[in-house]
Amino acid sequence: MRRSRALLIAIVVAGFVAVGGFVAFRGIGAGGRQVTVNATVTGSSMKPDRITVRQGDHVTMTVSADRAEEIHLHGYDIKFEAAPGKPATHTFTADKTGSFDIEIEDRSTGVGSLVVQP
Repeated sequence: MRRSRALLIAIVVAGFVAVGGFVAFRGIGAGGRQVTVNATVTGSSMKPDRITVRQGDHVTMTVSADRAEEIHLHGYDIKFEAAPGKPATHTFTADKTGSFDIEIEDRSTGVGSLVVQP
């Protein structure tokens, strides 16, 4: 009886350790990082023109422009009102996966994309 009780306790403890380890480590690589992105719009192009993050990342994105522009991140509906010497910054959680267009709103000119990977 004592032996079976000790075995039962060992199994329960091992189960708690396994579940705790799974819960603790499942977030690694699953996003939730703090990501800082700096993009510059010059004329009709943006550098970098493709920004890649992971779902769950906390993104702080700053957009600079060579003239007064409204840069729109579609899908997240974020508008960056940038002007020379006045970059615009927004912080958001990348909670939707996919590829999202970034465009100069007034001219309907695509300049890049935000790719959110699962």
